[in-house]
Amino acid sequence: MRLDDALFNWLQIQLVAEARPDDRAAADTRDFFRDMLTEDHGLANLLVHKTDDTMVHVKYDKDGRSKTQLIPRETAEQLLADINANPKYN
Repeated sequence: MRLDDALFNWLQIQLVAEARPDDRAAADTRDFFRDMLTEDHGLANLLVHKTDDTMVHVKYDKDGRSKTQLIPRETAEQLLADINANPKYN
């Protein structure tokens, strides 16, 4: 999986896991993508640095350098919105 895709998938499920702390499946999936980013792509210190009106700022270290990836907030939060909108999951 490409770095950008894995990072986006991690971010979406990270937001779900934060909003739903008792959701074990979300936590397991988050950990899967975090491990992929760490082991396959060499990222370290991965975190959501901040969220503003339009973007989510994801920070990480790669090859000894700190990097920030900006992801549109609306797309980052879409999975959580879809889960919350489906009564089956609430």
